[in-house]
Amino acid sequence: MKGVVYKSTGSWYTVKSEQGDFYECRIKGKFRMDGIKSTNPVAVGDHVAFKIETKGDETVGVIHKIEARENYIIRKSVNLSKQTHIIAANIDVAFLLVTLNNPPTFTTFIDRFLVTAEAYHIKAVLLFNKIDTYTEDELLEIKFLAALYRNIGYECIGISAATGKNVEKVKVLMKEKVSMFSGHSGVGKSTLVNAIEPSLQLKTSEISEQHKQGQHTTTFAEMYDLSFDAKIIDTPGIKGFGVVEMDKEELGDYFPEFFERKQDCKFNNCLHLEEPQCAIKEALEEEEIAWSRYKSYLQILEGEEEHYRKDIYDKE
Repeated sequence: MKGVVYKSTGSWYTVKSEQGDFYECRIKGKFRMDGIKSTNPVAVGDHVAFKIETKGDETVGVIHKIEARENYIIRKSVNLSKQTHIIAANIDVAFLLVTLNNPPTFTTFIDRFLVTAEAYHIKAVLLFNKIDTYTEDELLEIKFLAALYRNIGYECIGISAATGKNVEKVKVLMKEKVSMFSGHSGVGKSTLVNAIEPSLQLKTSEISEQHKQGQHTTTFAEMYDLSFDAKIIDTPGIKGFGVVEMDKEELGDYFPEFFERKQDCKFNNCLHLEEPQCAIKEALEEEEIAWSRYKSYLQILEGEEEHYRKDIYDKE
């Protein structure tokens, strides 16, 4: 039988068959070790082949093959284990929910997410949530950030999951596609999913006032069929986004504004550091490239963890 993984708990997988039936499945022991380096050999969104086995009164599915993935989005743990984890597979659009505060989403986190989406050929859209809660000055900062990413080529939408503002715009982008929602805990992923499809009634939680961080309400990634011919993968909140190792020479290609200028660099293998006649450094000085983006590039290039934020306006 063939099907799609709708939920993964680490040891059990909920698979929807081509006939529309759901089965609880495990994976074969040998399969678990076959060239899989991530913590989860099977991810939500995977197309799999499985068979039904009966042991006594128990009937379970056993996954024995993963079909080739069109793409996937992966992160490296920011703790000491440095293990990689596939968040979801076979995604058409990856939505990143961004909040200015309550909790804050830093540009380093946004850039790491976008670089990973670029590397795995996934369309990324930024959703600036909770715009109904911001002061005039905060809205100006949101507009500044949105303009920064729009100039690079990313679609940016200001939304309010709580009031429903621009939720219809998001639904249009989701139609006939598999979408993934990601972001820090507390940015409003589950609230937005409920606004898009109220019948799902996903759990939501209040922000911790002490730490301005969200409480984890989504424990495992899970896919849902929506009423308007769309599928959504809701994912657990991510504290930090570790970028999986990339060749230093390739990293700049995943920054679209770097990629379009790199042919103007004097050296083909320019890393945009101290090399002479570097088109990226020149564009940076002309303020055609944002300093926050260049800082994110340096941080990833040098293998630094996402553990700080320098102000997006600070050029030093």
